[in-house]
Amino acid sequence: MPIITLTSDIGQEDFIIGALKGQILSTIPNCTIADITHYASSKNYQQGAYIFNNAAKFYPKGTVHMVMVNFFQHPQDHVLFAHYNGHFFITPDNGFLTMILGLKPKEIVKIDCKNANTFIQITDRIVEAIAYFFASGNLADAGEPFDAIHEIYPMQPTTGPNWMEGQILFIDQFENVVVNIRKEEFDLQAKGRSFKIVFTRNETIEVLSGNYGNVPVADKMAWFNSAGYLEIAVRGGNMAGLFGLSKYDENQIGKQRPNDNKWFFQMVRVFFE
Repeated sequence: MPIITLTSDIGQEDFIIGALKGQILSTIPNCTIADITHYASSKNYQQGAYIFNNAAKFYPKGTVHMVMVNFFQHPQDHVLFAHYNGHFFITPDNGFLTMILGLKPKEIVKIDCKNANTFIQITDRIVEAIAYFFASGNLADAGEPFDAIHEIYPMQPTTGPNWMEGQILFIDQFENVVVNIRKEEFDLQAKGRSFKIVFTRNETIEVLSGNYGNVPVADKMAWFNSAGYLEIAVRGGNMAGLFGLSKYDENQIGKQRPNDNKWFFQMVRVFFE
């Protein structure tokens, strides 16, 4: 049974997602539709990629992932349909494809969206292309080969002999803070040395926990979450709000919040000793 996942920044208060699901089921009645999120940020691609990647990796090979983030950033006369590592990805040609994959896939076709003026008209073209693909199993039947795509790549932590610095990727509903430092990168840099995680001006954490239950209520903690990323938190508290931490924005590093005396910070540093 074919599987299609849906990811967007549209939300679910409008009719759009419901209409899209109707389009899919009317054209491909035997498919399974799964929502990843409809609340991805249209401005923070790294955050959207973090959410999408850490859900999409659990789907079986052959899944088509329909990703509609910042769809109308640029006029769309085509949409990308790509294959990588057994999965298939449909995205606008706005850089999000390379952001989620970290590379430019070799197999890409474009779905023609000329003269499709509304979102529903565009998704009608997309669903038709997916149906052709499912019928034949051949990506070439879904569109025209295409190579000149817009490319944006995820930011990587910066490192020195005794330090590394990461950007805040994501803040969840509990205001726990996820940093773009993966466990394997941390271990490679640490080389078994002791460390100090520094955020804001003078707040530090010097121990990694196994989970939230390992620290007393109201204590700061750091751990590598189920996605393998460094996460800092306050057990039972709101780390981001308490310490003025904010998702990474290169235009707002180390500045004050508008109309607020509170400074906010978007980088986390680790020092090794």
